Order: sequence, then C-alpha cells, then structure tokens
Amino acid sequence: MSEKSNHDQQGAGLTSLVESAQASHESINAKPPPPADRGKDAYLFLASCCVLEAVVWGLPFTYGVFNDYYSTHGPFDGSGNLAIVGTCSLGMLYLDLPLVFALVQAYKQHIRSFCALGIIIMGLALAISSFATTVTHLILTQGILYGLGGSLSYSTCLILLSDWYDKRKGIAFGIMLGGTGLGGTILPIVTERLLQSFDFRTTLRALAVAVVVLSGAFVYYMKPRVEPDRRRSLRSQVGMRFMKTGAFAALQLANTVQGLGFFLPTLYLPMYARSIGASQSVGALTVVVYNIASVIGCILMGFIIDRWHVTTCCLACAVGSSFSIFLLWGFSGSVAPLFVFAVIYGIFAGAWVATWSGMVKAVQRSETTADASTVLAWISTGRGIGNVVSGPLSEALLRVDHWKGTLAYGYGSGYGILIVFTGITAALSGSCVLGRKLGYFK
Repeated sequence: MSEKSNHDQQGAGLTSLVESAQASHESINAKPPPPADRGKDAYLFLASCCVLEAVVWGLPFTYGVFNDYYSTHGPFDGSGNLAIVGTCSLGMLYLDLPLVFALVQAYKQHIRSFCALGIIIMGLALAISSFATTVTHLILTQGILYGLGGSLSYSTCLILLSDWYDKRKGIAFGIMLGGTGLGGTILPIVTERLLQSFDFRTTLRALAVAVVVLSGAFVYYMKPRVEPDRRRSLRSQVGMRFMKTGAFAALQLANTVQGLGFFLPTLYLPMYARSIGASQSVGALTVVVYNIASVIGCILMGFIIDRWHVTTCCLACAVGSSFSIFLLWGFSGSVAPLFVFAVIYGIFAGAWVATWSGMVKAVQRSETTADASTVLAWISTGRGIGNVVSGPLSEALLRVDHWKGTLAYGYGSGYGILIVFTGITAALSGSCVLGRKLGYFK
C-alpha cells in the first residue's frame, strides 16, 4: 500500500511538473498584447467602433424623417402610434443590454460572431419592414427587431472599449459616440432623397444592404486586446451590489428622466418644421444639424468628463438643454431659430451619453467590486425605459394639447405641451447634483 501511495505521489508530481513546463513554454512563446490607449490596433478598433456607432444608432436618430414621411404617405398616413416605431428601436437598443452584456461577456472568445449576428439581424429587420402594411408591423420590425440586432452588435464596442482604452477612456468614449452624429448627419439626407425618389419599401431595402455591407467590413477589428478567459460563464458575472449605492440611484434616476424627453425633438422636428411652412427637405436638415452638433457635444464632453465631477457635467447638460427647449424651440415661429435650437440642443443633450463613462467611475468609487461593463449596461437600461415610455406618452400629449391657437409661437403650434414636457425632463435630469450635496458620492 505504501509503495502504491509513493508511486501515485511521484506520478502526480511528474504530471504537475509537465503542466508547469508547458505553461511556462506557452508563456514564453505567447505574443504580448498590443498596447492600450495607443498604437495601430487601438486606433483601428476605435475607428471601427465609430462606423458601427454611426450605422447602429444613425438610423434610429434618422427616424424623424421616416415619421414625417409615414404620416403623409400610404399605407400609414393618418395612422396613430407612428412615433412608437422610433422610440422602440432606440429603447430596445438600450433596454436589453444587461442580458446581452452577460451573454457576450460569458462567451467573449466569440465576440466577433455576436457582432456579425447583430448586423445580420439589423439588415433582416429593415428588409422585412419594407413589406409592412400596418404600424404594428413597423413597430415589430423597424422598431423592436432592429433594436435587438443593434444592441447585440453595439455591445461588442462597449465591452471591448475598456479592454483597449484605460487612461484615455473618456475621450475614446466621446469619439466613439461621435459616430452617432456622423451617421445622423449623412443618413437623414440620404434617407430623405431615397424616400422622395422612390418609396419607403425601396428605401428600407437599400438601407438594409448598406447596413450589412458597411458594418460587416469592420467586424474583423472587433477583437479583444487580451485573450479572454474561456472558463468564464454566465454565473461568473459580477454581482449587483452597486445598485444599492446612493450614487447609482441618483445617476440612474436623472438618466431615466433625461431619456423620457431626449428623443422627442429629433422625432418631431421635421413635422414641426413643416407646420411652420418649411419643406420636407428643410425639415430633414434640422435633424442633420442636431446630429452634427451632437458630435461636437460628445467630443467636448469626452474631454471634460475626465476632469470634472460627473454631476457637474450632468447639470451643464441639463441647463443647456432646457434653456434651448424653453427659449428657442418654444419661441420659434420660423425656420431660423429652429436651426439655432437644433445646434444648442444637439451640443448639450447630445453630450449626455458621453457622461456615462463618468457615471461608471462614480459608481465604482462607491462600490469597488462593480464591473464597468455591467454598470454601463444598467445605465443604458434606465435610458431605454425612458425612450420606450416617451413614444406613447408623446402621442398622448399631442392629442390633449389645448394650447393650439391660444398661445403664440411654438407653444401654440399644437406641439406646446410636448415642448414643455421635454423642457421639464431636461431640467430635472440635473437633479443628480443633489445626490452629491447629500453625500452619495465618494
């Protein structure tokens, strides 16, 4: 028995020695990972993120052009709930990120496949929506299905950003988010031209092909900087203790309230522009101007968020946004002040999402075990709730607007209550600064 025991121990020791030698050999031969924050690979990854951002988010932020077209052309003219299509596509992009993040993180070695699958789903959603005959069909395809595919492909950018960027994460995040403005600058013009030259069916099919081709060309660069741990599973995800912190509660409340009104100006600006005598092309340009301004806002906030406290940044966004809504949109009776509004609102409201990197850092200071990607996913969900609710809510507000014809300028245009609601939500989004006064932030 003793000899057998000694023999087993010697065998175990030999096995351990061999495994150690193999691990050492692999470690010696392993190629060092590319540097973070700099270098060709990091820059190519960031450029790819910008393109994906432009495609994934550019179309939902162009929906105002579709909304204007659908409301005046068959088979949807006169139909209600058209706004819900746009808010559902944006809302789904945000809402399901916690689940998508957990899935992609668990199988990170397949992250390119997830990105490609999401792109295919987006293309299919647009292609299928071209056969729609009712608003419900549009909600299910151009709205929900597109959002699901978009969140799957976009999640790869957010997850890998922390891998490729550390010290320059704030500015990298701001540059990446600027891709939304890039897509939102080009796509409204292209979409409006296609809709005027053809019809919505041909337009959606052309956009479906463009989404797959443009996005698919950059899937290769969606790769981890460091080889992922293949043993990680869904159960190994970081806990949710950060959700009990005062910092997360204050920021999430402000974030959700901001989401309630954020999307409404870009959704209704083309229709509002037509109501004051502008053409459909000019109405589409208001969305373009907003998106150009949002690029500037995101990049500026990317610099600022690494230097200022996140609540200060949120307050700045809230003040600038609410000022532009109440004074510029509310008192715009012609196209010129409407374009000024699009610029100011684009800079301040468009910059809000760039504060998210600061929100993540603030939550991690309160709860050191919090995983950055998980926190970001739940922050996205908060905004998604606001976006989804804002669709039917805005339709209801427009139906009960009793100020039409009784007040002047925008407040008496039929969009008055909508303008006031949007301004109030923008102002309340700065309430997170109270959490700092109450000592919720470390």
